[in-house]
Amino acid sequence: MNWSAKSIQHKGTERIAVYFEKNTELINRIKQIQGAKWSSSKMVWHLPDTDENRIRFKIVPRQQLLPSAEGIEQIEKFKRHLRSQRYSERTVTTYSEALRWFLVYYRDKSIAEITNIDVIDYNNDHILKNNLSSSYQNQIVNAVKLFFQTVRETKMLVDKIHRPKRAKVLPNVLSKEEVKLILEAHSNLKHRTMLSVIYSCGLRCGELLALRPHDIDSKRNIVLLKNSKGKKDRIVPLSPKILEMLREYYKTYKPHYFLFEGQTTGKAYDARSLQLILKQALTKSSITKPATLHWLRHSYATHLLESGTDLRYIQELLGHNSSKTTEIYTHVSTKSLQQIKSPFDDL
Repeated sequence: MNWSAKSIQHKGTERIAVYFEKNTELINRIKQIQGAKWSSSKMVWHLPDTDENRIRFKIVPRQQLLPSAEGIEQIEKFKRHLRSQRYSERTVTTYSEALRWFLVYYRDKSIAEITNIDVIDYNNDHILKNNLSSSYQNQIVNAVKLFFQTVRETKMLVDKIHRPKRAKVLPNVLSKEEVKLILEAHSNLKHRTMLSVIYSCGLRCGELLALRPHDIDSKRNIVLLKNSKGKKDRIVPLSPKILEMLREYYKTYKPHYFLFEGQTTGKAYDARSLQLILKQALTKSSITKPATLHWLRHSYATHLLESGTDLRYIQELLGHNSSKTTEIYTHVSTKSLQQIKSPFDDL
């Protein structure tokens, strides 16, 4: 049976990806391994990155994936610096992991001896050779640059380090009809309300789950989003229909601390469970698109644009720093495209 395996980063966690041509026997064997999951985004089966799984799939032991003692010490200093600068814990993890992989590669070299040339060599001999993503490449450059500028107080000339061109990927958007089917698919009030609030307010998953009852200002018809991405507060309008749904939800479930709580009182609803709720809605609606919760946010922005909302307001509603980030929705809006007549019609 032909297969291969390698360690990957998936949703901020170290996993082992197993690649093989579709084979029922091998799929059944992998399913029996604890923690095995299928990734629809990466189109691969992946498992927990444990010593047992590394031995099972003949991957380099963990001991060889550690930086030198000096490297480990410097990574801890880097983490402390990031936290002192109030970086989010997710950013601390992303940057320190990127730096760790870089220092593993140069584990036999003193950190004081590492230069720009080493970063370029790492790019060519490791990242490009192993066909790793451009986003990972950018993470490495950013982490190395910040580490040497702050912890080591040495300037890396990052302008000389090749950065990949970012892929111009268009956001995935659902039609209003598809959104309606998804939002009406569940009979469970909590499930229906959570999905509806995400779409109607253009929220990120984490923003929805961090909401507390007092963040809903029914007198001003707004939702207050505190400490969102980039540590920014913002407000978004609350539709009267959603307010009525929220009132019915609140009377039924009487949440204590978070607006949407799981089975444990006072604990926020689980993000993975919410994604599963969306998948169930897609199945019930017979929608075959591999939609995620973020598709609802993209659809909100695109539908606003198509209804004539100014791009500057959409930028504020989504919490984007740059207008360029918001402008991507002009490429998926069909309002202008539908007015273009194909020359084929004149043949």
